[in-house]
Amino acid sequence: METIKIKTNKSQEIIDITHTIAEKIKELKVKDGVCFIYSPHTTCGVAINEGADPTVKKDIINKLNKFIEPEDNYLHLEGNSHAHIKSVICGNSVSVFVENYEIMLGRWQSVYLMEFDGPRNRELWIKIIN
Repeated sequence: METIKIKTNKSQEIIDITHTIAEKIKELKVKDGVCFIYSPHTTCGVAINEGADPTVKKDIINKLNKFIEPEDNYLHLEGNSHAHIKSVICGNSVSVFVENYEIMLGRWQSVYLMEFDGPRNRELWIKIIN
């Protein structure tokens, strides 16, 4: 298992980690296999979505905030219940194929760290099966 460290800068943001994952695959010299990307955190997640238009990331955050308001009458004392709920909806892992040392994504796809309770120092666990 490999670990990738990511520093987030905002309370909520979506960070494109595609290049970071691709570099890790090349560093490990993985020709073919499956790359599992897992977040061990309860207030952020991992997702695959459109990477061509940066406004999609803003739309996702805006819509999640309308559906799950950051300020509400939550019972959790830390004040970050909205982040826990968004993390459950988003999910904490994705998997991607690796072929010929390259991450295999659709034309418009990117891999994202979904921060819902930042800024924080996050890590992702990477496991590649070939």
